[in-house]
Amino acid sequence: MSDAPTDPPQSDEPTAWWAEWLAAIGEPVVGVAGIVRGVFEVFGLTLYYVVYGERRWKAVLEQMYEIGNRSLVFIAVTLGFLGMILVFQAGYQANQITGDLTLLGPLFLQLLLREFAPTITAMMLATRVGTGMAAHIGSMVVTEQVDALRMSAAQPIDYLVVPRFSASIVMTTVLTIFGGLVSYAAGAVTAHTAFGLSFYTFVDTTMTGWFDLIIGLIKSFAYGLAIPITACHAGLNVFGGSAGVGRATTRAVVHSSMAVVILDFIISGVGFVVLAAIS
Repeated sequence: MSDAPTDPPQSDEPTAWWAEWLAAIGEPVVGVAGIVRGVFEVFGLTLYYVVYGERRWKAVLEQMYEIGNRSLVFIAVTLGFLGMILVFQAGYQANQITGDLTLLGPLFLQLLLREFAPTITAMMLATRVGTGMAAHIGSMVVTEQVDALRMSAAQPIDYLVVPRFSASIVMTTVLTIFGGLVSYAAGAVTAHTAFGLSFYTFVDTTMTGWFDLIIGLIKSFAYGLAIPITACHAGLNVFGGSAGVGRATTRAVVHSSMAVVILDFIISGVGFVVLAAIS
């Protein structure tokens, strides 16, 4: 018998390398596709039960209080400080370059209506409200309360998601308007205090129109629709006990924030295309 060493076979190495490479690329793609499909399934069932389900006005009012009333201070402080920061930074730069601050108020109002008020409000609600929805529903999944609903011939989406969905659409719009007013008032005070700009000059609506208001309201409506769907989807898909509830809250914030950013891009793009077409 010969003791000469033999080379190991090389035929399987390229296949293994390509398989690992494809798996590394395909795994996150498949995961994202599964999440998107699950979110749209929850969205479809939610719309169905909004139309054909039982009306639970008490549950909707409770969720409106949870989403809206308990977020007032949070939204006011956040939007107020951000409005002051934005006006101060923009005013400082304009003062250094031209010294003309007459357009500070009109430009800030236009930015506030189109982008700032709806998007920042939605981001704040995604962190506060989205996590609460995911944690509450996730804890019900872990303690088998959701399974008990199914065994009682009750649809969990009808009982748990629809009231949050309806309340979120209304209160996100209300909080957007409230936060925009607070931010604009804070910006006016900052411009008057830091740069001596009169309130009459700052409060100028000549650069804004119905288009700006409509875009802002459409965004707030879309965000109010997306946040509870993504957050409740994360809660309904909890696994792994209490640790899974923690992971679900993280997924709720990430998915809700991503939904807000994507919807912001889509609505802004479509809005400007429509504006260019009718102009």
